Amino acid sequence: MIKALRFDHTGSLDALSLQSIAPPRAQPGEVVVEVCAAGVNPSDVKNVLGRFPYTTLPRTPGRDFAGVVVDGPAEMIGEEVWGTGKEFGFVRDGSHAQRIAVPQDGIAPKPGLLTFAQAASCGVPYTTAWDALERSGLSPGEGLVVIGAAGAVGRAALALGRWCGAQVIGAVRRPQQIELLAAEGFEAILLGEGADLSAAVHRYYPAGADLIFDTTGAWIGPAVAALAEFGRIATIAAPPGGATELPLLDLYRRGGSLIGINSLLYDSRACAAMLDRFSIAFATGLLPPPPPPEERPLGQALAVYKELAGGGGGDRKIVFVPD
Repeated sequence: MIKALRFDHTGSLDALSLQSIAPPRAQPGEVVVEVCAAGVNPSDVKNVLGRFPYTTLPRTPGRDFAGVVVDGPAEMIGEEVWGTGKEFGFVRDGSHAQRIAVPQDGIAPKPGLLTFAQAASCGVPYTTAWDALERSGLSPGEGLVVIGAAGAVGRAALALGRWCGAQVIGAVRRPQQIELLAAEGFEAILLGEGADLSAAVHRYYPAGADLIFDTTGAWIGPAVAALAEFGRIATIAAPPGGATELPLLDLYRRGGSLIGINSLLYDSRACAAMLDRFSIAFATGLLPPPPPPEERPLGQALAVYKELAGGGGGDRKIVFVPD
């Protein structure tokens, strides 16, 4: 038997419990991974709260993982791997367990320079940030602004943007976050009122930013005035209620574009291809290792979910590790 976090209905975190269940067995085309670390993302919490109507139940949540293959083709046993994907925690059991069954082509070799905890912290943040930069057509030399840069996706976007050869700055709400990013080698501006965003961005990029990646959904409207000609805004979130005012006249006069980013459009196979690219960049030093995440034992999973649901996560990235 293995330990796994489970829920059989949605709408409340009271649905979650840590249970003993039969371990998964590799079916044809699959492997089973012993989970050495599993990332915790906001979507995991929202899933249990019922925000995703396509989730099938009962289910083990969790999208991101890093671990060791323990069942499957003989040549793969013992491989250190990492993975993520839209199916985990939604239509097949996820990573908040001691073991997870995954498609054989839905994993990638774990970068040797990263710990299991660091690798598990990367899945959703790095694939989401990469999707935003790639689909927005970020080119070397362009100016990138990442709003909400102290969060996991924001920090990934800064690192990946620099890897792409862009100029990068973050935008954050608190002075402490500016210090946090400075320690990692990134400059940041302090967000105030909406009108201040354009002035602050133009101090860095006189012609405006080529790409503004809003990880909060709260700055889509004000971001338009901070764009360069043919600039783009990418967003992964929406304000409460899902609607915002957009200065459309200003956007089209600049030739601007608005791009919605949803990591739940990519299955584990598509994500594995992205993770392979990151592995090479980590191995060659082109991507710096992510900051060590906060490690919490799987036995504390219920408390962690409640912390995150209550807004207590802050800028911390949490991963579950074996008890």
